Amino acid sequence: VIGTSMAAQALALLREVARLEAPLEELRALHSVLQAVPLNELRQQAAELRLGPLFSLLNENHREKTTLCVSILERLLQAMEPVHVARNLRVDLQRGLIHPDDSVKILTLSQIGRIVENSDAVTEILSNAELLKQIVYCIGGENLSVAKAAIKSLSRISLTQAGLEALFESNLLDDLKSVMKTNDIVRYRVYELIIEISSVSPESLNYCTTSGLVTQLLRELTGEDVLVRATCIEMVTSLAYTHHGRQYLAQEGVIDQISNIIVGADSDPFSSFYLPGFVKFFGNLAVMDSPQQICERYPIFVEKVFEMIESQDPTMIGVAVDTVGILGSNVEGKQVLQKTGTRFERLLMRIGHQSKNAPVELKIRCLDAISSLLYLPPEQQTDDLLRMTESWFSSLSRDPLELFRGISSQPFPELHCAALKVFTAIANQPWAQKLMFNSPGFVEYVVDRSVEHDKASKDAKYELVKALANSKTIAEIFGNPNYLRLRTYLSEGPYYVKPVSTTAVEGAE
Repeated sequence: VIGTSMAAQALALLREVARLEAPLEELRALHSVLQAVPLNELRQQAAELRLGPLFSLLNENHREKTTLCVSILERLLQAMEPVHVARNLRVDLQRGLIHPDDSVKILTLSQIGRIVENSDAVTEILSNAELLKQIVYCIGGENLSVAKAAIKSLSRISLTQAGLEALFESNLLDDLKSVMKTNDIVRYRVYELIIEISSVSPESLNYCTTSGLVTQLLRELTGEDVLVRATCIEMVTSLAYTHHGRQYLAQEGVIDQISNIIVGADSDPFSSFYLPGFVKFFGNLAVMDSPQQICERYPIFVEKVFEMIESQDPTMIGVAVDTVGILGSNVEGKQVLQKTGTRFERLLMRIGHQSKNAPVELKIRCLDAISSLLYLPPEQQTDDLLRMTESWFSSLSRDPLELFRGISSQPFPELHCAALKVFTAIANQPWAQKLMFNSPGFVEYVVDRSVEHDKASKDAKYELVKALANSKTIAEIFGNPNYLRLRTYLSEGPYYVKPVSTTAVEGAE
């Protein structure tokens, strides 16, 4: 009973707000009543909700009224079907998008977000050129949340054929192009939208290339401005995550151009701005396509990675380390690296050295790369590959197992987890199990729960125990008693705490 009377109270207050000239008290009351009315009851009353007056109050530019109305509308609009909002509040939505107050724009865009997710409601928007135009202009706003919401809605609209046509076969394209002229930041936002749309399918890429905007982005990528290059390569990299995107970049000669820019980077004093992104681009390209083909076709890429790892600049070392990790994440990539022979051994020594001596952030990146390089899925553990990972491991340092155990005892949870990840990466390889078993105190360290204090570290330790316990060779190498200890740890779960029975003193620390 209380529920219905609350909803009735809300409706009564809503009528009052509509009737009065300056309904500040009523707005405050309505705001607090609405907090108590369950959404499903508001939904039952949806047909009775007249929101026009609330939208008109937004136009008075009164600070508190605006704040109250936005909050009230947020709640009431949730009770309405997106189709109803799209059909009956078109004018209010259009006004909301040009309102001087960002909170009103965000409220409006969140409704548009609901509408574009709904296949019946979205058609209402597609036929409303004025509204679409306002959404496009929101990309040019000062407020990042407003711009992001606008990009998200436009990106969602373009998932359908009708949406692509509305965006690219109308005057909207001119609006997009004029918004881009606002400033650099807004231009990149539009590129971001275009790349998001292009990534969906070959057909949507086709719409985007026809618009001329992809070409414009690619011109900036190879243009003179080094800072612009750095931003553009990130977008081009995300286009390369899709098969049709890579095909397009290859056909247009973009990959060759990027390679040539890397070749010319030596004589460019500003190359440190864009080189990291360009090298990362190739790392991602290689692992998605074929490491062997990419590395053979673009030898400068591998050359550059070896060069960067010897650099004194932590940024360059970091990028080289990340790239080696990406490249070595699958077996074909590992074999490409192995072929470089002693150069790669030297690179491993350097990564091992950095993982011990670099600043924390770079240490973590080194450990992540080492994990990626050393991991072999069980079905790929041939004798040759196991010999390879074993020799890589031993190239890292004089006593790598001790090195990583030392790193894992430092008081940084992220470092601790990254070191545990290295152990987890090799945990199912017999040579590593023998090393662990023969290393004094190592098995104890693995099953000791008092080492980890935070959730992430407990999870990482659990993954290590799981990798060991599930390996086919572990019982034989560790012996049955140790194997059972691992099994017990596994069945007790990551967060198990031993019940304290005899001594109450332990808890008093």
